[in-house]
Amino acid sequence: MNNSHFPIVLSALFLAVLTSCQTDIKEDPADQPNIIFILADDLGWADVGFNGAQYYETPNMDLLASKGIRFTQAYANAANCAPTRASIMSGQYTSRHGVVTVGESNRGDRKAQQLIPVVNTEHLDTTTLSLAEMLKPAGYHSAFIGKWHLGNHQETSPLAHGFDYSLAGWEKGSPKSYFSPYFNPALEDGPDGEQLTGRLTDEAIRYIQQQQETAGPFFLYLSYYAVHAPLQAKDSLIQKYTHKPPTVQGRDNPVYAGMIETLDDNLGKLYQFLEQNELFSNTIIVFWSDNGGSFRATVNTPLKGSKGMPHEGGIRVPAFVYAPRYYPESKVIETPVISTDLYPTFAAWAGAEWPDHYPVDGADLHALLQTGEMEDRAIFWYAPVYLGGSGNYAFRMTPSAIIRKGAFKLIWDYSNDKTVLYNINTDLSESNDLSQELPEITVQLLQELKSWHQATNAAVPAQPNPQYDSLYTAKQYEMVRYE
Repeated sequence: MNNSHFPIVLSALFLAVLTSCQTDIKEDPADQPNIIFILADDLGWADVGFNGAQYYETPNMDLLASKGIRFTQAYANAANCAPTRASIMSGQYTSRHGVVTVGESNRGDRKAQQLIPVVNTEHLDTTTLSLAEMLKPAGYHSAFIGKWHLGNHQETSPLAHGFDYSLAGWEKGSPKSYFSPYFNPALEDGPDGEQLTGRLTDEAIRYIQQQQETAGPFFLYLSYYAVHAPLQAKDSLIQKYTHKPPTVQGRDNPVYAGMIETLDDNLGKLYQFLEQNELFSNTIIVFWSDNGGSFRATVNTPLKGSKGMPHEGGIRVPAFVYAPRYYPESKVIETPVISTDLYPTFAAWAGAEWPDHYPVDGADLHALLQTGEMEDRAIFWYAPVYLGGSGNYAFRMTPSAIIRKGAFKLIWDYSNDKTVLYNINTDLSESNDLSQELPEITVQLLQELKSWHQATNAAVPAQPNPQYDSLYTAKQYEMVRYE
């Protein structure tokens, strides 16, 4: 690939981080693991058994998380789909690649928007060094199966980003149907009534079988559409959960529960195939979700908020690594990690590298996976956008940025230049703003967040919106708050 396309936007600090990240962890260069990355869509942190769910049933995920390495504080790079997916694919924060939301950046009532937000980019630029392009020189054959949401299935498809094989990925963020016919130009319909999640699993297994006949390692990105809307499940599962009493109010949708069980069943099917074919001798599975659970389907209690919000319910997600050969001891890791960390971690596993002038914002997690320990660092979110609300919410998101460092999380709202500070370790529900009580920490974190803006060329929206009506906003939304 011609490296001249990549923008040189690194500070000395970020360059030092990159140098430390490009580490080949393999003792034998010929012993490269197959990497299977599984991304769920809209699966909330509290939607899985290994994080306490009881109404929803996820025995296969629970098994893999218990036998593998489970993260209690794993984060997505954004509170909605496309930005996280772009960050995973590029290894970069949203401020670098420009995919900062889904659709327009001024969604919602424009009379209530104080600022003109940053314009969103709705596709990932093909000059970005994708995961597939980064792994290819190390000998990896790569496949993308499932939801893409980073451009159309032609000019900006997974194939345009270096994948050797692509199926079912196009620009839409949700399927028209979870049952065939799918009306997806990148996926041939199956028999009437075929279920999409099962179809994608079958295609993934078929791909792995084909790769067993070759000598080289493979990278499979299995990106499920589930459990994103539309909410659709088999009748038998809907009936099962209709008769199951919920344990948490709001976590009681039988259709959504059926979708979660279907997703879990298919992870079990994939696991059984790998186990029966003895592929765990050289295979690593990574499981993540692209954002928190949607308020239309579930509640994220004890986390505050939901998909689309800057609170934990919007960005904290279930995640685990299962690799019995490479990490034989099960662990529960409390250290905060974020989905940009996947890029350098995959590179370390593969013995791959990226150009020194290509900015990668994540950290190689291999040492953390081995020891369970990692030095505190700051992680960031950038969402200079408005997302329309529902019910008592004027907006789920207003233009803002976040820093998480150690126990503390600071949210900077650009609209009123206001900050809130939470101790996430002691206040998981983000109910106690400490910004006035701990002014030194607030100032310190805000300054670090502003320095990060400069280092990554993150624009701070400042232009007033001429359509904004303060009296209208006060009248209509005087009781609006994040809950």
